[in-house]
Amino acid sequence: MRALSMLSPGELAVVEVPEPTGGEGVLLKVEMVGLCGSDLNSYRGNNPMVTYPRIPGHEIAAIVVEGSTLYSPGTRVTVSPYTYCGRCAACMNRRFNACQFNKTFGVQRDGALVEWLRVPEEKLYISANLSLRELCLVEPLTVGFHAVARGRVTAQDAVAVYGCGGVGLGVIAGAAFRGAQTIAIDQDDEKLETARAAGAAHLINTKRDDVTKRLKEITNGEGPDVVIEAIGLPEIFRSAVEQVAFTGRVIYIGYAKQPVAYETKLFVQKELDILGSRNALPEDFHGVIAMLESGMFPVERMISAVVSLDDAPGSIARWAAQPAAVTKIMVHVSA
Repeated sequence: MRALSMLSPGELAVVEVPEPTGGEGVLLKVEMVGLCGSDLNSYRGNNPMVTYPRIPGHEIAAIVVEGSTLYSPGTRVTVSPYTYCGRCAACMNRRFNACQFNKTFGVQRDGALVEWLRVPEEKLYISANLSLRELCLVEPLTVGFHAVARGRVTAQDAVAVYGCGGVGLGVIAGAAFRGAQTIAIDQDDEKLETARAAGAAHLINTKRDDVTKRLKEITNGEGPDVVIEAIGLPEIFRSAVEQVAFTGRVIYIGYAKQPVAYETKLFVQKELDILGSRNALPEDFHGVIAMLESGMFPVERMISAVVSLDDAPGSIARWAAQPAAVTKIMVHVSA
């Protein structure tokens, strides 16, 4: 079968690989796969968890072919791309999303940019009402929904979100879906307008606005109840702690690429909850599907391009050259 392979950093090709064999799991016909920032980092050689060659792709829309006891052939599904060991401390606490030995499609193991894929049945999520494009968006949006759950966001909260890329939009949509007053922070006006369409009540452009001042104005001088960082910059890691309200919650999704120096007295003086957020749980998948089925999310605004498998190498190379111009590329595998 045909697949898209990262042969080495900066080198992509459509190759032939063996079809999945054996009867374990559900056989899927892969229809469409979305690409995210982790795929771009892998292409650039900046993902330390990736070895080459590697087939990317973990944002999946597919059709059941055979092997399911729950879903008939032809059912459209999306897939949770993670594994868990069942034995580590995270798994014993039933936080399988944070498994110490997780292997994500396209990262620690070959991904979904193939024509056929076998997965365990419990990894499947269905919706009769969502399109292929919407099914591709479920997994990346779950990462943001999980961060919102980690922050215990309610309708009484003001939530500031740093970063309006794919993950940040999931945070914004998840917070707005819970009824929170949501504040989107980015340096790109187009991404901020997409955030508005996803539910952001306030927009802050870091190139023009004094972020701290605007957050104070919006929250009557208190600061946001919750700050969620979805970029991975050391200066924002610090700003989140400085800007959040007393007794607030700070949630980090991004990885800072350099060490972060904090004024740690704020942790104690404000009695902050400082939390990490990784991957997603089944309830996050169900929540995103419900949100997408409600029609509340600006699906088409998030998608920059839909390309064929043959056109994917060139599209990813252009994305690497101009990352700010792209929010989401989707690859139509079956086209």
